[in-house]
Amino acid sequence: MENLPFYQSQGSEIELFERAWRNNLPLLIKGPTGCGKTRFVAHMAAKLNLPLYTVACHDDLTAADLVGRHLIVDGQTVWSDGPLTRAVREGGICYLDEVVEARKDTTVVLHPLADDRRILPIDRTGEILAAPPSFMLVVSYNPGYQNFLKGMKPSTRQRFISLAFDFPSAAREEAILIGETGVDEMLAKRLVSIANAFRALRDHDLEEVASTRLLVYAATLIKDGCEPTLACQAALVETLTDDPETAVALREVIDATFGL
Repeated sequence: MENLPFYQSQGSEIELFERAWRNNLPLLIKGPTGCGKTRFVAHMAAKLNLPLYTVACHDDLTAADLVGRHLIVDGQTVWSDGPLTRAVREGGICYLDEVVEARKDTTVVLHPLADDRRILPIDRTGEILAAPPSFMLVVSYNPGYQNFLKGMKPSTRQRFISLAFDFPSAAREEAILIGETGVDEMLAKRLVSIANAFRALRDHDLEEVASTRLLVYAATLIKDGCEPTLACQAALVETLTDDPETAVALREVIDATFGL
């Protein structure tokens, strides 16, 4: 357990993940960008000692990208498993990150794996793989990016149990920064206070707010000796906005926090 990816629990999510895995239930995790969804899955895969196959979903993702395809190798046609198929064969976790970015005709391939059949038909080879008990399907998405064109089909969504993630409380977020980067408690408090001030601007001046991931980036730069306001400028301000007036307003929050 010494090599577990650092993860600060926010509630009962670890217990629910383990219960889902033991009972062969697929899991959907929803929450804003950078709130810890991917780290949580990596932590749980290591905790359960399972291989993890992560797929970053996008518009051009095809069913073949997930399941596999025939390739020409040394003049011969050979079958190459995709990450979903490898996870099923090995009894590991297949994690589809931002699953709503994939086309709906692609995610339909998940249906027989995400219900009580727990099978993966491979049309191109004629195989029907039965998922072993240790296999788990996990998907995630950011509800803030959902719209009519990029929502999950109800027939897909209702095959999963779901966990809702959000940014952690101030105390937990401070503990994350300390655990991830080794910064001191005072610096962690200052960074979290900046993030919460920025988050109050959600849907007003900022389209996307400061994530815990960005705070870790800022803390990492500062821990390496970077001047704090410069680190926050690079990790937070310039990442969150291109608007000069908004950038000035964010910089004022940072300066006030560090007493400048």
